[in-house]
Amino acid sequence: MNIAIVCYPTFGGSGVVATELGVALAHKGHQVHFITYGQPVRLSVFHKNIYFHQVYMEEYPLFRYQPYELALSSKMVEVVREYRIDVIHAHYAIPHAYAAYMAKQILLQEGISVAIITTLHGTDITLVGNHEYYKTAVTFSINASDAVTSVSESLRKNTYDLFDIHKDIKVIPNFIDIEQKKNAPKRCQRAMLANPDELIITHISNFRKVKRTPDVVEIFYQLLPHKKAKLIMVGDGPDREHTQALVHRLGLQNSVIFLGNSLEIDEVLCSSDLFLLPSESESFGLAALEAMAQGVPVISSNAGGIPEVNKQGYSGFLSPIGDIEAMVQNALVILKDEATLSRFKAQALQQASLFDERKIIPMYEQVYEQVVSRRKE
Repeated sequence: MNIAIVCYPTFGGSGVVATELGVALAHKGHQVHFITYGQPVRLSVFHKNIYFHQVYMEEYPLFRYQPYELALSSKMVEVVREYRIDVIHAHYAIPHAYAAYMAKQILLQEGISVAIITTLHGTDITLVGNHEYYKTAVTFSINASDAVTSVSESLRKNTYDLFDIHKDIKVIPNFIDIEQKKNAPKRCQRAMLANPDELIITHISNFRKVKRTPDVVEIFYQLLPHKKAKLIMVGDGPDREHTQALVHRLGLQNSVIFLGNSLEIDEVLCSSDLFLLPSESESFGLAALEAMAQGVPVISSNAGGIPEVNKQGYSGFLSPIGDIEAMVQNALVILKDEATLSRFKAQALQQASLFDERKIIPMYEQVYEQVVSRRKE
C-alpha cells in the first residue's frame, strides 16, 4: 500500500509516533511518504521504502503569516498524483486533516480518489482545537475524514465531549518497539550522569506549563533527604527558564542536569532508576511508555490517558495532579531498597510490552484496508 504521512517533524509526541509508525510500516513492505516542512527528528537518512517530501513556502509580503495550509495541500496533491497514494494519514486535526481535505477535493476534480485518516494526539483537541477561532474547522476536519483514531480512550471521550462529532473514533494507543529496545546495544553510562552511590531520576518533556516541570524539581528536592540522587531534565520549552530558576533558589545546581533536546533518550533512560511525569494534561503519556520500555518505573499524575499506560502499584504509581507529597511518598516506596526497585523495573517493562508495535501496527493496517476498500466500492 502507498501511504502518505502528514505530521509535525519536531520532538513532540505526535511527530515521534507518526515517524515510528512510518518506519514500522516501511519495514512491513508498505511505501511510506512523509510530507512535512522538515525531516522528522526520529527519521534517519537511510530507510528502505521511505520517501520525504518537504513543504516549501515562498515569502510573500501580502501575508502577515505565510499560508502553510495552502502549501501543504498543494504538496499533498503533487505526491498523491505522482506516487498513486492510497491513504493520507494526517496526524493532528489542524492544520493537517484540514489541508488533507482540501487536497482530496482538488484531486476529485481530476478523477483521483484518496482516503483520509486522522489521528488525534491531544493538543489538537484539548488546547488548539477547542479555541473558538478553530473549533468549527476542527469539527469539520474530523467529520470529513474517512476514518478517525485517537491515542487513548480518555482523548476519545474528550473529543466527543468538546466537539459535535458524528464519526466513530477508534482508539489505537501509542506504541514502542520492545524487541528493538531489548536487542539494541546498551550504551548506558551512569558514571557520566551520577556518582556510583546516587540514584538517577529523569524527566523528559517539552517544558510547557501543562508538564508542571517545577513540580518535578519539588518532588526531587523532597526526596533528597532520604536518597542520594541526581535529576536529569531532558527537553526544552517555555517553562525551562522558570524551572532552572527554581533549581537555583533551592540550591540544587550540583544535583540537577538540564540536557535540552536530545536524540539520545534511550541512553539516558537505560541509566535511570525512576521517571517523573506530574503533568496537568496528557492524552497518552508517550514519555512514560518510553521510560517503562527501558525498565524504568513511573511516578505520575492521574491526568488524561496516563492511567491507561502507567498501572497503579505495578509499573509505578498515580497521584492527583499537584499532589507533590503523595508523589514523594510513592517514589520512596519504589526506592525503598534494591529488591523493591528491581521488582518495579521488571514490572514496568512487562507493562510496556502491552504496547509493543507488533500488537499496534496491525490495528492501523486494518483501518487502512477498510478505508481503501470502501473507496473502491
